[in-house]
Amino acid sequence: MTITHASFVTLPVTDQDRALRFYTDVLGFQVTADLDVPPGRWLQVAPEGAQTVFTLSGPGMGDFEPGSARGIMLVTTDVDADCARLAEAGVFVDGPDDLPWGRMASFRDPDGNGLMLLTEAHG
Repeated sequence: MTITHASFVTLPVTDQDRALRFYTDVLGFQVTADLDVPPGRWLQVAPEGAQTVFTLSGPGMGDFEPGSARGIMLVTTDVDADCARLAEAGVFVDGPDDLPWGRMASFRDPDGNGLMLLTEAHG
């Protein structure tokens, strides 16, 4: 096997514009692609410098159920500060909690896709 990384993760959404505002305005991601292609809009976002991008897959772009994505881990250098920013933006955050692998919190995007924030433990 010579796999080097994941290219993209699909996040099924009901409204791509609403999802785009959340991922860019709240999470600070950047748009990496926004194209009109058959059968719909190909919209991707990512944190600055990330290898893996997130495809905000709207209606007609596959057999995906909005809100069905789970367990997507986003690594951060300061989970507490990011949780405070999410709360200020009106996002419900569960945590953060101390775990053996680091300090972690979870939240959902506007469609209910489950995301987690992790500041990794050192040592």
